[in-house]
Amino acid sequence: MTIALSLKVNDGVVLATDSASTLVVQQPSGPPAVAQVYNNAIKVFNLRKGLPIGAVTWGAGSIGRASISTLLKDLRTRFSGQDQSRAEWAISPENYSVRGVAERVKEFIHGECYVPAFGAWPTKPVLGFLVAGYSSGVGMAEEWRLDIDAQGTCTGPTEVRPLDQCGATWNGEPEAISRLILGYSPALPTVLEKQLSVPAAQIPQAMQILAQHLRAQVIADSMPIQDAIDLAYFLVDVTEKFSRYTPGAATVGGPIEVAAITKHEGFKWVERKYYYSRDLNPEE
Repeated sequence: MTIALSLKVNDGVVLATDSASTLVVQQPSGPPAVAQVYNNAIKVFNLRKGLPIGAVTWGAGSIGRASISTLLKDLRTRFSGQDQSRAEWAISPENYSVRGVAERVKEFIHGECYVPAFGAWPTKPVLGFLVAGYSSGVGMAEEWRLDIDAQGTCTGPTEVRPLDQCGATWNGEPEAISRLILGYSPALPTVLEKQLSVPAAQIPQAMQILAQHLRAQVIADSMPIQDAIDLAYFLVDVTEKFSRYTPGAATVGGPIEVAAITKHEGFKWVERKYYYSRDLNPEE
């Protein structure tokens, strides 16, 4: 798994993740199993160099033999117009929408890659994406979500929040951030119903009341982008440390990567890892 965070303020949107990647294999009988956890995966992407469009992913770290990172770089080649066989996929800087980009991500990842690789599996790996950035001519950032469930069904793109609203969304392993920001574990509704016999019909109202009284107001719409970056980094770091000290495999870990997307500066890396020396590759 992972922690994949999107934090939107008026100045832009920040994408942040850890670097853990879960390798999932199909067992001869039973559900898919975790074969390995690597701590050097790339899960934040600029989908079209020179344009304010990015994505963050969570869930399975690969489709077949190809990592999600390699696949999204293949897609970026199409978006940039370098793949002449798929020229219709090229993004025009003057006329594109973030939702349209998300639709293409769905078509490529789910239709071309995921379904052929996992179609025969009885239980399939869960995989998600959040595509964020600025549509041409639009002054506020957008966030569009894609979810592939264990049956292999892909839902979305779904708008995460209205265009004029700000906030944070976290996916993958939500326990630590949910406790910190919301004030309770995601398991609380089940505990209320199963352990405390709260009627199921009353759970939504109970959760709404708890959210009103317990939610930590740490995000302000007008906060500078640098403060949003610092907060995003902190939340990923907290999740990594929480994963380290709780039982089970540490499926959140490794270097933290952060990118910020703003209206005027576009997509900018803030924290990034490299598998090669920058000194030996100065033009990269």
